[in-house]
Amino acid sequence: MGLAIGMITPPVAINLYVASSVTQLPLERIIRAIIPYLLGLITVLLLVVYVPILAGWSGA
Repeated sequence: MGLAIGMITPPVAINLYVASSVTQLPLERIIRAIIPYLLGLITVLLLVVYVPILAGWSGA
């Protein structure tokens, strides 16, 4: 999950650059569109890190 967050946040943001290139949309527009998903990823990451029973409960 940490890797997914790293791939959609600057300075790396390779997924954002690819999406911008493929869709021909400005990078700023794509960044605004992914903010809710980014907040969700960060929330789940924090929950799994600080409440480890959640990671074991999932069955993975």
